[in-house]
Amino acid sequence: MGNREKLLAGARRCLEEKGYLRTTVRDIATASGVSMAAIGYHFGSREALLNQALFAAMEEWGEEFGGAGGGFEELWAGKIRSFGEQRWLWLASVEAFVHAQSSPELLALLAAGQREGRRGTAAQLRGVPEEEVAEEDVRTLGSVHMALLSGVMIQWLTDPQAAPDARELAIGLRALAERIDPESIDAERIGPERIGPDTRR
Repeated sequence: MGNREKLLAGARRCLEEKGYLRTTVRDIATASGVSMAAIGYHFGSREALLNQALFAAMEEWGEEFGGAGGGFEELWAGKIRSFGEQRWLWLASVEAFVHAQSSPELLALLAAGQREGRRGTAAQLRGVPEEEVAEEDVRTLGSVHMALLSGVMIQWLTDPQAAPDARELAIGLRALAERIDPESIDAERIGPERIGPDTRR
């Protein structure tokens, strides 16, 4: 393992143990057994290294669930388990989001990740390759599922004893769907170019 790989492994270990915001250059150097100067040489900055380590971990999580089969409850049962088993990952992602408000580079990375997440989720739920998923599904199905993921994750990080399980999510979504007024939805399929504040005139 070269110094670059050692630094990435050390950064991930620090994310697991200390989180995104509290990890220092010295922490990473100690965890990786590599000099602090090597961080600047290989990654440019502590933030760039932590970002790469965090996004690699998120990508691993996405690959684990991206091809998962089964129904809604089975899929969500696995995701909810990960909120507890990989709590460090979700805490670090929340910390990164907070830090991104003062870091345009990180904010751009997170925004790109969200766009990829919406597309990947929509493709998974529709059962089609990502390159074939309709833009409308990305903007609607993908966005709603991403919102559900973020909201449920925050509830589990805050109060796991009272957070919803997969069955309760399914029941809640069915009840919510019943509240939607069919007349408020266009009879024809909305194209991606019409999605936005001027969809209905």
